[in-house]
Amino acid sequence: MDVQAIRAQFPILSTEMNGRPLVYLDSAASTQKPAAVIEAHGRFYGHDYANIHRGIYELSQRATTMHDEARRKVQRFIGAGSWREIVFTRNATEAINLVARSFLAPRLEEGDEILVTEMEHHANIVPWQMIAAETGAKVVAAPVDDDGVLDMKTFASLVGRRTRMISVAWVSNVLGTVNPVDEIIAIGRRNGIPVMLDAAQAVQHRHVDVASLGADFIAFSAHKMYAPSGLGVLWGRCEHLEAMPPWQGGGDMIERVSFDGTTWNEIPFKFEAGTPDIAGTVAFGAALDWMEDIGIEAIERHESELLGHAMRAMRQVPGLRLLGTARDKCSVLAFTLEGAHQQDIGTMLDLDGIAIRTGHHCAMPLHDRFGLTGSARASLGVYNNEEDIDALVAGLRRIAGMFQ
Repeated sequence: MDVQAIRAQFPILSTEMNGRPLVYLDSAASTQKPAAVIEAHGRFYGHDYANIHRGIYELSQRATTMHDEARRKVQRFIGAGSWREIVFTRNATEAINLVARSFLAPRLEEGDEILVTEMEHHANIVPWQMIAAETGAKVVAAPVDDDGVLDMKTFASLVGRRTRMISVAWVSNVLGTVNPVDEIIAIGRRNGIPVMLDAAQAVQHRHVDVASLGADFIAFSAHKMYAPSGLGVLWGRCEHLEAMPPWQGGGDMIERVSFDGTTWNEIPFKFEAGTPDIAGTVAFGAALDWMEDIGIEAIERHESELLGHAMRAMRQVPGLRLLGTARDKCSVLAFTLEGAHQQDIGTMLDLDGIAIRTGHHCAMPLHDRFGLTGSARASLGVYNNEEDIDALVAGLRRIAGMFQ
């Protein structure tokens, strides 16, 4: 893979920060956008924009076709059996909330349980806590070990007769741990328990085929896949989506409205109230085309090699502690540096033009488990190269020398 040619497609990578070339290492929070996506977004607003689905004039029909084709591109990208299984949301967080409210809440009773893990993003904890508080259910978290690996023996033991939902991160946004989702889904299947995967850190890094995977729901965000922000995807099995009531009311999610009652549109539209982010959806389709042109397998190989280089180099920095050293790990490097606060690390790296994330990364329970209030995190995208990692490590060595 020609990484330099890929980098040349990202206008922002030619900019400077604090007088230094930008080294962007925050793709787990949000990826940068290639020119093809930026141009698709602008071109749609400049030449194709109209509201969709109910306009009889040509421009509206053209916009509708482009929007609907983007949905089919998502279907093909994740291997879904039907475009009707693809629900557009604002982000992965909204997708999880939709499942919590529309699918699970009506099924919960006092004493029921929702099984998650210690490594979850808040978006895969709080929605379940909210409905648990309303119904008398409870959220149960399976532990991770000191390497950031999910304790599968304990996980399996926590599945009981009152477990009503299993929802886990496919890839941890802090540890980079790739969870054994095949095994987790098999546990759910054996016990008749639906399984949801938070795939926000997975679909941009590795091949996904939901038709063979066996999960019940998967959620992810476009902005982590080189597409605009404000758009997410919920994939769900048709039988679940058909049975679920809408969770928001308004335009386009209805079939007929009267003061005597309202009937709902078919799936996926009954979950998509109001005017969507049409331009963002079209640009998302362009991002998927762009990723497929490179090849997800090629992206995975490149990022895996880069991750290995980064872990070897960072282990040589005095006082640096890597969080998450699982054998199966993906594109995320969270760490602490002895004597240095994570915000100081981020601020000093920023002076060198190096962009990383600091704080708890919306994973406070996981940091509590490791006895930390936060960490620094570098995360990789397809546009990163060894020079980016070398710049990071050089910066960390300078900082380590200041605090030791």
